[in-house]
Amino acid sequence: MPLIHILELALIQGVTEFLPVSSSGHLILFSSLNHLKDQGIEIDIALHIGSLLAVLIYFAPMICKMFQEMWQSKLRPDFHQSGNKLFWMLIIASIPALVVGFLLRNYGMEFLRTPKIIGFTILFYGIVLYVADRFSSAQKDLGSMTLKDSLLIGLAQCLALVPGTSRSGITITMARFLKINRVDAAKFSMLLSVPVIAAAGALEGYRLFKTSNLAALSDCFYAVLFSFIISYGVIYLMMKWLQRWSYLPFVIYRIALGVAVILTVF
Repeated sequence: MPLIHILELALIQGVTEFLPVSSSGHLILFSSLNHLKDQGIEIDIALHIGSLLAVLIYFAPMICKMFQEMWQSKLRPDFHQSGNKLFWMLIIASIPALVVGFLLRNYGMEFLRTPKIIGFTILFYGIVLYVADRFSSAQKDLGSMTLKDSLLIGLAQCLALVPGTSRSGITITMARFLKINRVDAAKFSMLLSVPVIAAAGALEGYRLFKTSNLAALSDCFYAVLFSFIISYGVIYLMMKWLQRWSYLPFVIYRIALGVAVILTVF
């Protein structure tokens, strides 16, 4: 794959992964509408791994605190410790998508990667995000979240396995319905990306290694690098944005893009 194409995909991934607009949907639409060969799920996951590394570095203090408290408690749940509690909430929230994602990856999901489906999902879930963000009050932060909240967010994350839904978008939407404030909804959503992307990346990396496809490995390396650089900048800017404003601009963008894609397809 040409390096410039990988850079273009990394730019799309980095900008859209943590904004509630669907990175996978944008990646597929970019290739489809420009009559390019679909980059495939391997490159998609490599781009997501770059975003994963950006999350790990940006939230390094929180992540280190989680593992420090887990070590101190000898891996036992202790919800009096904020880091320990957050760790177990992320584990609980990750399980549904890991199970469903594994089944779909092995029993067929390529039929979902079409502009028609993406157009409808981008539009519909954009409207749902607006409802959640506009009409739900902000009464909770990460410290006051419950295990039930994390499970519901995890179940919602399963919907993001359909391209165009947006993993960050649907988890933020559920968090806002559960009355979690905008900043902490985004934090939990970003941290929740770590287990799912890491598992998917490990699976695809193993498959590439087995096939000894050096060209694919090279493409994946550059995809990870470019995506990491861009994703880190976007995380920084988004967290600053949410301290003062809402998700409305992303809702407007999703609705406009969804309508445009549907009109183009039909």
